[in-house]
Amino acid sequence: MTAPLAPAPAAGGTGPGPATPRPAPAPDTEPRPKRRWARGLLPTAERHALRRAVALLDLDRLRLLWAVLAGSAGLASAVGLTATSAWLIARASQMPPVLELSVAAVAVRTFGISRALLRYLERLASHDLALRGMAALRERLYLILAAGRADAVAGLRRGDLLARTGADVDAVGDVVVRAVLPAAVAAVVGVGTVGLVTWLHPAAGAVLAACLLLAGVVGPWLSMRSARLAEQARLTARGEVAATAMTILDGAAELTVAGRVPQVLGHLRRAEGDLARAKDRAARPAALAAGVDTLAMGLAVLGALVLGVPATTAGALSPVELAVIVLTPLAAFEGTAMLGPAATQLVRSAAAARRIMDLLDAAGGSAAASAAPADGGPAPVAISPADGGLAPGTPTDGGPAPVAVSPADGRPAPGTPTDGGSTPRAVPADDGDGGGRGVAGGPHLAARGLAVGWPGGPTVAHGIDLDLVPGRAVAVVGPSGIGKTTLLLTLAGLLPPRAGTVGVDGVPLEAAGPVAGGAVVLTAEDAHVFGTTVLENLRVARGDVSAAEGEALLRRVGLGAWLAGLPAGLDTLLGPDGATISGGERRRLLLARALASPAPLLLLDEPAEHLDPATADHLVADLLRAGPDVGTLLVTHRLSALAAADEVILLGRGDGDGADAGGATVLARGTHAELLATVPVYRWAAEQEAR
Repeated sequence: MTAPLAPAPAAGGTGPGPATPRPAPAPDTEPRPKRRWARGLLPTAERHALRRAVALLDLDRLRLLWAVLAGSAGLASAVGLTATSAWLIARASQMPPVLELSVAAVAVRTFGISRALLRYLERLASHDLALRGMAALRERLYLILAAGRADAVAGLRRGDLLARTGADVDAVGDVVVRAVLPAAVAAVVGVGTVGLVTWLHPAAGAVLAACLLLAGVVGPWLSMRSARLAEQARLTARGEVAATAMTILDGAAELTVAGRVPQVLGHLRRAEGDLARAKDRAARPAALAAGVDTLAMGLAVLGALVLGVPATTAGALSPVELAVIVLTPLAAFEGTAMLGPAATQLVRSAAAARRIMDLLDAAGGSAAASAAPADGGPAPVAISPADGGLAPGTPTDGGPAPVAVSPADGRPAPGTPTDGGSTPRAVPADDGDGGGRGVAGGPHLAARGLAVGWPGGPTVAHGIDLDLVPGRAVAVVGPSGIGKTTLLLTLAGLLPPRAGTVGVDGVPLEAAGPVAGGAVVLTAEDAHVFGTTVLENLRVARGDVSAAEGEALLRRVGLGAWLAGLPAGLDTLLGPDGATISGGERRRLLLARALASPAPLLLLDEPAEHLDPATADHLVADLLRAGPDVGTLLVTHRLSALAAADEVILLGRGDGDGADAGGATVLARGTHAELLATVPVYRWAAEQEAR
C-alpha cells in the first residue's frame, strides 16, 4: 500500500492541479475602441497587429506580383470580352463585310478562354502564396509559444487556444487572397477601364471614375462597418463555441456520469445562438453595401447614355463607340463587387491578428518572432548547453543545512529528540560539483536559491539548490501540492523563476533559448499523446527513431508485452491524446518518448503514476540508473525505489511566517538510506508505503 507524505495546504499548488493559482484567463472580448466605427477605419492597435502578423507570413513578393498580374489579366479579359462583344454586336448591326468582323470574333473567343485560364492561374498563385504564408505563421507561432512563457497559454481554455492557432491563423492568411489581391486587381483594372472609356469619351470616363470610386469606397466602408459590428460579438461567441465543444469532446465520460451533458449542450446552443444573432445584426449594413455597388453600376450606365446619346447625335461619337462606353462598365464593376467582401475580410483578419499578436506578446514572442527561422526548418524546443561554468559569485555550498522534520505535522523540529532517540542528523546539501556519478564535461543544470511559482500566484517553494549532470540521479519528494511540478516546469524553462538563478552551464535558461542539440527534456504528468502510430509518437522526441529502437525503448519501460499484443505493432494507431490506452500504458509510452530524446538531462514528473507497486519500483529504479550519459531528475511519491538515487530532496513547510509566505523549502536532502536514518517523517512515509 502506498502512503503519500502528509498533504500540503491547498495554497501551495503545483501548477496545473486544482489547487494551483492560475493567471486570469485572457479575455475573449476586445476592449471597445474610443474611435467611432462610423468612420469606417480599423483601430490603430488592430492595424499595427495586422501589419506585424502579415510580416510573419513571409510572403514572397514575386509570387504576390504574379498573382496580382494574373488576377488583373483575368479581370481585364472580362472587360475586354464585354467591350469587344459590344463593338461586335453594334458593328454587325450595320451589315459590314464579314471580314471586318473576323478579328473581333477571334478576340471574343480569345478573351473568353483567357478569362477562365487566367483566373485559374491566379487562384493557383494566390492560394499557394497564402497557404505557404499560413504554414510559416503557424510554425512560428508554435515555436514562439513552445519557447515562451507557459503562463501565456495556461490561462486560456483549450478551445480558445485552438481558435487562435487555427482559425485566426487562417484568417490572417486569407487577407492575402480575399482582401489584398482583390483590392489590387480592382485598382489596376479600374484604372485601365477608365482610361479606355476616357479615350472614347472623356466625360463618360469621368462619370465611370466617379461611380467606381463610389462603389469602391462607400460600399467597402459599409461592409467594414457591418463586419465590425459582428466581429466584436463573433470573436467571443466563436471562442465560446470552440471551448465548449472541446469540453464536451474531452470530458464526455465525466460529464455523462455527472449528468451534466444536457447542461453543457444547452450552453453550446446558447453560444451558437449568440453567434447567429451577431451575424444577423450585421446583415443590414452588408445589404446596403451590396446595393451601393449595384447603384453605382446603374449610375455609370445611365451616365454613359445621358452623355453618349447627344454626342452620337452630334456626330462626336459613333454608334459603335456608344455601345462600348455603355456596356463596358458592366464588366468594370465586377472588380468593385469583390471589395465589399475584401473589406469584411480585412476586419476579420485584423481582429484575428490582434488575438495572435496578443498571445505572442504574452509569451514574450516579439523578439522571438524576429529571430524565428524563415526557411521553415525545424527548431526543437529544448535548452542548450553553453560554454563556461557557473557565473562568478554563484554560491556552491548548497545553502543552509536543512533540518529534520517530525512525522506528526511535517514541520521542522530542530534540536528536538524524536522516538526517544537523539536529534536527527541534518544532511548537507550538494557541494555544487555535480556529485554522485556525474560525468565531467557534460551539461550542468544548476539552481541556486531558486523560488518557484506560477505568474500571478504566490511563491510555492523557495530556497532550492540542486545540480544535475549526466550520470547523476536526483529525486524530489514531498506532499501533494507542495510545488514539485512547478519546480520541474521552472527547471525546464517553461516558467520564469520567482527568485534565485537556474541555468545550464552558467547560462540562464531564458537566455539559452530553444536550439538544436538541447540539454534538457521534460516529460510532464499530462504530456500529450498524439493521434498517430506508436512509432510516430516516439519520433516526437527524435525524428529518426528506428523500429528496432522503438521496440527496445518500449521493452525498457515495461511495454514489451503490450507491444506484442497490438494488431499492427509499432504501426498501430492510437486515439487522440491516448484515449485508446490505459493510464499506465500512456505514462510508460511518454517515458519511452523521453528516453528517445537526445537530451542528456531528463526531468520526469511522477513516472510511476498509475502503475502497480512492483512495476512502479522497477521502472523508477531503472530510470535512476539510466547510465553515465544521462542525468535524471524525477518527482515521485514512491520512496521504496529511491535507493538508486544519488540524492533525494525532501520538500516541505518550514517554521515561521516568513517561511510560510515563501511556500515550501528543502527540509532535508541526502541519500535514501541517510534520510531513512535521520528524518522521521521520511522514514514514517516509507514504512506506510511498505504496508
